[in-house]
Amino acid sequence: MNKYILRTSLVWIIVLAAIAGIWAYRTHAIKQPTAMKTPPSGEMQPVASGPPATADEPKPSMSDMPNMKMDAPLVPVQLTPERMQSIGVQTGTVEYKQLSDDIRATGTVDINERLVSYVQVRFPGYIRKVFANATYQYVRKGEPLFTIYSPDLVATQQEYLLARQNQKTMSTSTIDGVADGAATLSVAAEQRLQQWDIPESEIAKLKETGKPVTDLTINSPVEGYITERNALPNMYAEPSTKLYTVADLSRVWVYAQVFQDDIGRIKPGDMAQITVDSYLGRTFSGQIEEILPQVDMATRTVRVRLAMANPGLKLKPGMFVNVDLKTNLGRQLIVPASAVFQSGTRQLVFLNHGNGSLEPREIAIGPRVGDDFVVLKGLKAHESIVTSASFLIDSESQLQAAAGSFVPPAPGAGGSSSTANAPAAAQANIDFTTDPNPPQKGSNLFRVKLTGVDGKPAIGADVSVTFYMAAMPAMGMSAMNTNTKLTDKGNGMYEGSGSLSTGGTYQVTISAQKNGQVIATKQLRVNATGGM
Repeated sequence: MNKYILRTSLVWIIVLAAIAGIWAYRTHAIKQPTAMKTPPSGEMQPVASGPPATADEPKPSMSDMPNMKMDAPLVPVQLTPERMQSIGVQTGTVEYKQLSDDIRATGTVDINERLVSYVQVRFPGYIRKVFANATYQYVRKGEPLFTIYSPDLVATQQEYLLARQNQKTMSTSTIDGVADGAATLSVAAEQRLQQWDIPESEIAKLKETGKPVTDLTINSPVEGYITERNALPNMYAEPSTKLYTVADLSRVWVYAQVFQDDIGRIKPGDMAQITVDSYLGRTFSGQIEEILPQVDMATRTVRVRLAMANPGLKLKPGMFVNVDLKTNLGRQLIVPASAVFQSGTRQLVFLNHGNGSLEPREIAIGPRVGDDFVVLKGLKAHESIVTSASFLIDSESQLQAAAGSFVPPAPGAGGSSSTANAPAAAQANIDFTTDPNPPQKGSNLFRVKLTGVDGKPAIGADVSVTFYMAAMPAMGMSAMNTNTKLTDKGNGMYEGSGSLSTGGTYQVTISAQKNGQVIATKQLRVNATGGM
């Protein structure tokens, strides 16, 4: 029993010691995240995974990465004619062009408010008969709408008849002012009828018959369609009552919903064309009358009012239409849209210097017009640019920038495959390994075995290994670039220590140079362990 207790105690002591050791190791790793190497003096110094930080410039942390520039650096690219043909490189020219563009939008037909009329009476009364008794009934100017009986109107007519009778009776009076006073009363009564908008035909009829009109007929003042009707038989109407709304639909408005990004390209007076699915092949013409000063917060569009003729009344209020706005942008410097590469926050094009020499150039672009972009700055007319395969060229430029192996081409380089990269690539072979394998987050040992085409070890070369990971803005991480110079260990073996900031997939570039010339390069993808 005592032996069993002693054995159990020893096991628990070993387990606790292992846990304590793991905790101490992890605490030490957290406090010292950088790898250590021994300088010639024998003192331990930290080796940073990126470019060395100065005393006044602290090393950025992961929390600072969202504020760092995420765009990867680019360098000029030298390609052989075979390589350019294989990836489909095509070129074009920057040029000036007279631009006109079409802005397409949707819209709805509406009544032209300037052609709307209201029918009201200027005296109170009771409606008797209603002739125009349906909404959207078509009425002509002067056509009867309804009849109305007004006690006030009847009383005024009787006053007018009495004044006329007194005027006739007293016209022969010899007393000063009597005849003139009677005439004034008659004129005043007639003017009151006119102010109530009584038709001249009714006043003439009143003079002729000498009897007041009890049921006055009200005619339509305009021609059009009744869009609103409130007149009903036996209804009491006041001067404020809107009995009819009559709209002339021979001309209508169209409200187009234009995105706010396009508003700066149009102005009042610009022409527009309207098409409707109901009338295939039929086009209606109009022009911009007003750009309304309000943006729809939900759709980010601005209402643009178009005025146009409506022949045959084909355009109905509320109808959905397609709008094509014609804009004139004038003479602009343009490049094909396929030539512009959207790289993060930058717009890039690649200049073609000839013989396979391509240079990245950051530009500022304006609106897209058809298949072209307007160039605001960064290019000049007649410059030659790449118009296809920009994505592949951008990737090649990033890799060469990460590897740090770009050498400016000599004049005339790239003219043929015999003078380009092919001889340099055939001078040596690269065999790359890591310890541990695969590499891990933290310190690693990199080994390169360099042999010539004859199988013999290649010595005296400058060998570098670059680990590159593209930026991941969604995770708040900038591009990672770790470059390690390897030491010649003899017999074609080269070794060096490097530290990786995180696990993940890296683009690895191994470059070997001798006497200032690249004798071998190799690119591969490596998955490092350890997590972010």
